[in-house]
Amino acid sequence: MSSIQKISKILGADVKILDTMDAYMKNLTGKTGVFDSIIYSNNNTIEKVLNKFGIILGNADAVSRLILDNLRSIDNELFNVLDRPDLRNVSGATTLISAAYKATPENDIGFFLKKDKAREMLLKTPPPNIITGLKYKNGHELLEKEKLEEVFPALRFIESREWMNNVFLPEYKKLKASDFEQRPIDLIVLSEKWLKLTESFMNKKYHNVSHLKELGIVFIIPIKIDTPGQTLRMFSLLLHYLYEVPFYSKLIKGYSNSNGDFADKLISLLRGDVIEITNYKLQITNDKFRVPIVQRYLIKDNEQDKRLFTPHVNPEAIHWKKAQNVLIGFMKKQGFNINYLRNIDFVGDFFPIDGKEELISFDLVDNVMSLVEKRKFTYHYKEALWNKIFSEFLGGDKKIEEMIINNMDKGYIEFVI
Repeated sequence: MSSIQKISKILGADVKILDTMDAYMKNLTGKTGVFDSIIYSNNNTIEKVLNKFGIILGNADAVSRLILDNLRSIDNELFNVLDRPDLRNVSGATTLISAAYKATPENDIGFFLKKDKAREMLLKTPPPNIITGLKYKNGHELLEKEKLEEVFPALRFIESREWMNNVFLPEYKKLKASDFEQRPIDLIVLSEKWLKLTESFMNKKYHNVSHLKELGIVFIIPIKIDTPGQTLRMFSLLLHYLYEVPFYSKLIKGYSNSNGDFADKLISLLRGDVIEITNYKLQITNDKFRVPIVQRYLIKDNEQDKRLFTPHVNPEAIHWKKAQNVLIGFMKKQGFNINYLRNIDFVGDFFPIDGKEELISFDLVDNVMSLVEKRKFTYHYKEALWNKIFSEFLGGDKKIEEMIINNMDKGYIEFVI
């Protein structure tokens, strides 16, 4: 099996599309053997990891068990390094979010929505579920007694999708660049009452760590930790958002010079819009190669979305790679060497099981999520692999990130020979 065929099998992409892409990118960049180099690096990394833990030829279950057992150990080490924080309360959650902030070298100054403007938006469209749940009379009383920085994050958990889309979103259509300002990112630990209120309105699981791109907020809701991997999951998510928020801040700042379409571009960013593709067989026409920018994980909405199986780049995978490498550096400073996990986001392979094959991801976040949720994930790895292909052709992740920032408003990067 050729390297292109192997990557085709992993990604579920048409071999002909990858062959065409390879030929075009060779012509554009002069680089050859990219797919071979990726597979060589992939196989070499897998061999080193398995040898490190004493496995030579393992089946899918053995390899998966090895990876998850190792992450349990890392999770426990991280928990101890952080002085065993009680993540059910504000104090323990503050320990976690503070450690993540200190570990991240990213500049924390961004271009964010002014808090007075955010307050004005809430007063114009007072959130009904929050007001009812906290037994306030109106929006004025809510904002007199609660912190704006806590109310805004709570909207996405407590208010209905209908209210968010039909009542609150129209306020964003009125925003101008002058409604934004330069200021530091806010790290927020929501008080326990928000958890109780959230549980009363939601019947499904939710991430207790999230962010607000437009307000420059990264927040955490205290929860009981009763599953292996939760500390590592939460810490990794915090690191991820501490890269993602500045990334989107750069985009919003860039859009501030737009001629009359600032709000439209902002809303498109916050929705995570991804362009449709009209020709799934070939994205190369008249010597132009259009590569979609997929700014979210489409598989969460539709596992068969055709855009998943055609060449694209994904900024999420860039943020995750940075977060994983920061985690490795953080643990090293505490005396724990997990350097074998560095730059392993694009690594994975098929392993035998019961006469068949199963794709196993070596990506850290895939396996942390697998450990916590007790089901297998591979989509972070696949998106990282798409990025890896373009990164190898174009000269590294920094170049890919730069091109994404410069072309996000179009929704694609266009190469021309």
